[in-house]
Amino acid sequence: MGEVSYKVLECPELGRYGVAARALKAGERLFAELPFAVGPKLDSPPLCLECCCPVDGGEEGPRCPRCGWPLCEECGADGVELEFHRGECDVFAASRVRFRPVDDSTAGCVQLDCITPLRVLLAMEADGGRERWEREIEPMEYHDAERRDSANWRVDENNIVEFLRGACRLAERFSGELVQRVIGILDVNAFEGRTCNGYSVRGLYPQLAIMAHNCVPNVVHSIHPSEAFRLEARVAVDVAEGEKLYTTYTYTMTGTVARQSILAASKFFTCRCTRCLDPTELGTHFSTLLCSKCSVGFITSTNPLDENAEWKCNQCAFKTSGAAAQKAVMTMHNEIDELACLEYDASRLEAYERVFKRYRSVLHPHHFINTSIRHSLIELYGRIPGYEMAELPDILLERKVELCRDILRVLDVFEPGRTRARAMVLYELHAPLIMLAQSAFTRGEDRRDGRTLKEQLVEAAQILEECGGILEWEDPTTPEGILANVAKQSLVQLRQSIATLE
Repeated sequence: MGEVSYKVLECPELGRYGVAARALKAGERLFAELPFAVGPKLDSPPLCLECCCPVDGGEEGPRCPRCGWPLCEECGADGVELEFHRGECDVFAASRVRFRPVDDSTAGCVQLDCITPLRVLLAMEADGGRERWEREIEPMEYHDAERRDSANWRVDENNIVEFLRGACRLAERFSGELVQRVIGILDVNAFEGRTCNGYSVRGLYPQLAIMAHNCVPNVVHSIHPSEAFRLEARVAVDVAEGEKLYTTYTYTMTGTVARQSILAASKFFTCRCTRCLDPTELGTHFSTLLCSKCSVGFITSTNPLDENAEWKCNQCAFKTSGAAAQKAVMTMHNEIDELACLEYDASRLEAYERVFKRYRSVLHPHHFINTSIRHSLIELYGRIPGYEMAELPDILLERKVELCRDILRVLDVFEPGRTRARAMVLYELHAPLIMLAQSAFTRGEDRRDGRTLKEQLVEAAQILEECGGILEWEDPTTPEGILANVAKQSLVQLRQSIATLE
């Protein structure tokens, strides 16, 4: 048994939280754990209750032959042993509660909101489940008082509590208070995962839930769907003995207003980390607007924790309300969302570039909307007809390199160290670097940017090696795990090419 890597402490502000039990090196594993339960996210559209792939929720949609609830044809075939759907299948079959067909299979289906809470309740009853419940789940925060005052409480009472205790005949097994407690535990503590095919699920991971939140986390995790959604947590950076261990409960690549809104609505607290308290978000200016009055000033919030606080220019007397600043950002956000609906072709790429150029006079270069556009562009350059990697001229290869490096500058602040987000951008970066080096060599130029062909290829190899080293932690059946293998093979070929230049 390995040396203990973390220990659990408790304080009034954070409740239970983890600290490093010893000095930890970047990439070192903290722990691995299986979820107490895993299942569909809230407001999920109709999906297979075994593999979570989308299914037709209408009259003709695929159903479990035993209970009549959604199950894709592959999972419902004869001889397939069900792992996740089996428990609720027994409940629905015994109570004869059938799934009601829905007209829109792309909209949220409230009937499925009961599935994951029911799986938690059934896991508590399983062999060894009660002991694990008392040790790991019962101590979890569920913010009972705050949730009682919300509209969601009444919706959950009707759609989940009364449905399970009434129609499903579980009143003698589970009290209404317990069901609401499970709903709260999931809302506050569950983490999102993905199936092997990339479909979203949520899982209850007790050890990960102990880690405190920070908008600059030092703990990363990977979920392995092919191993019953086993989770592995690692430190992304070196962590000193006694230092707090932080995961994140939000998406790090959104601005402070959005992160605070999510945390308040779903986790019932205000984050006061260094990033949230800083109007410049640690010098990145991730939410900063450009001043149109003086043309040189940066407009930031006077109080990032208050969405209604005034925004001011740091160079002139210009001021605006928090509501006006957020309205401008939301308008741009909506425009970006519309671009994502365009055909996956040259028109989409060109539309992103036009919008990116238009926002230059409004948003700080590293604003989260600009960063989001960069992510979209690096995925498009090299993949769509007319802009495939072999067709890109040097100027567009340089463009992709620039986009990647700009994203990495932000990630170095918000997700430092050995993180999956960094690995994915590194993979996008290595190919244009190789092609630019080869292009210069073909033109008879011995050097590019003052470096020889070999030096440029060595840099690309180092980038590819770092990328593969991070992604090797991922489940090999997932897109990230598959990319890890591709990166490994590409690195072998690249090193062979470098060897011929010795």
